Amino acid sequence: MKRNQGFTLIELMIVVAIIAIIAAIAIPSLLNARKAGNEASAISSLRTLTTVNEQYRTRFGDYADGLTSLSDENYIDTVLSGGTKSGYGFTYTGGADTWNCVADPTTAGTTGDRGFFVNESGVIRFVGDTSGGSADATSPAID
Repeated sequence: MKRNQGFTLIELMIVVAIIAIIAAIAIPSLLNARKAGNEASAISSLRTLTTVNEQYRTRFGDYADGLTSLSDENYIDTVLSGGTKSGYGFTYTGGADTWNCVADPTTAGTTGDRGFFVNESGVIRFVGDTSGGSADATSPAID
């Protein structure tokens, strides 16, 4: 009697189980890497805002009153001026002598764990929990 070529059901089940175990190990690491990337993007955007606000003040005498003002003068891109970028929402307020921007994850715990804050001092501050509180001028500075 000749045996038919192919895999048995047991062999296929073992392969599926191995793939499931590998996925269970890899997916949390992938999600954490994505959160870290979103946080790095938010920090970079806040650094950009610090730089362009000083350029804007040098040119016009006052800080920008909103992200759209910075975008209209081509200091930032339209994605950042829209208020949402890479899983973070940006809330900007500005005036003649002061400005600040808060960056919070759009979905806390999923798109990022930390919220960030920067003002005219240029020091980026963070709040390290996802309890819903935003970073402010009294939060610890990032390293």
